[in-house]
Amino acid sequence: MSNSWTSAASLTAEQRLDVLNLLNRTEAVLGREAIDEGSRRIVVHGWKAEHWLRHLEGNLEGYALLAGSEHPTIEMCGGRFDQDLLNAVLEVHPQVDWWKRDSHLIEHGTVIRTLQMMRTPLPVDVVDVPAGATLRAFEPRRDEDTWLQQNNAAFAHHPEQGAWLLCDLEERIDEPWFDPSGFLLLEIDGRLAASCWTKVHELHPDRFGEIYVISVHPDFQGRDLGRIMVTQGLASLRKKGVSSAVLFVDQSNTIASKLYESLGFVVEREDNLVRFTAAT
Repeated sequence: MSNSWTSAASLTAEQRLDVLNLLNRTEAVLGREAIDEGSRRIVVHGWKAEHWLRHLEGNLEGYALLAGSEHPTIEMCGGRFDQDLLNAVLEVHPQVDWWKRDSHLIEHGTVIRTLQMMRTPLPVDVVDVPAGATLRAFEPRRDEDTWLQQNNAAFAHHPEQGAWLLCDLEERIDEPWFDPSGFLLLEIDGRLAASCWTKVHELHPDRFGEIYVISVHPDFQGRDLGRIMVTQGLASLRKKGVSSAVLFVDQSNTIASKLYESLGFVVEREDNLVRFTAAT
């Protein structure tokens, strides 16, 4: 069998199982996710995408998923880099952004974004909600539209978090890990001012928590609501028996990074988004 990379718009049932097995084996070796959660979701549900596969003697030994049309972005299983795959992709796309999540050095390409994973032990000191404010859990089939408006306003200029659609939210609500008790909403004067959505990685050997999405509406920024919501979210995770929590933040977001550092978070990993352009 050829060792070259091939692409497919969808995976057969057998291919989907092969990819999931490869992702699971890779995660067992790395001790972390083998691919972005959103990309794994595409594989699990069998959705169409640009799937890249490489077989060796009939066995799947490489996988990557490419998404997006205006700015194609690819991630390889394990967060690695492969020059042969890049060459094949650039024959189809004149430019591609590549998520690199390991220590493999890339001598060419331009780093356009650095995402830091930060971790802190629990518990942390909890900041009380302001007088007159209401902290409650997200209620499915009631709060979707309100939360989308608040979150998208908070991340109006963010490449990923600022363009959530109802279907994006509903997909995650339908996931087995979704727990509304860990999805906290803060209401002030009858408006949704801030939110903190947490997640417990139940299947990970360390069973850690994650600040999945944290956001403050622009009309309510400058009131230290970010600190309040992060600590309330961490307290929610601690009540579930979690002893540590992680979050992801753009390296360029120095305000958020300083907040997280003040709460005990330290950088554990850095992921780079590297842009490659085909030779002309």
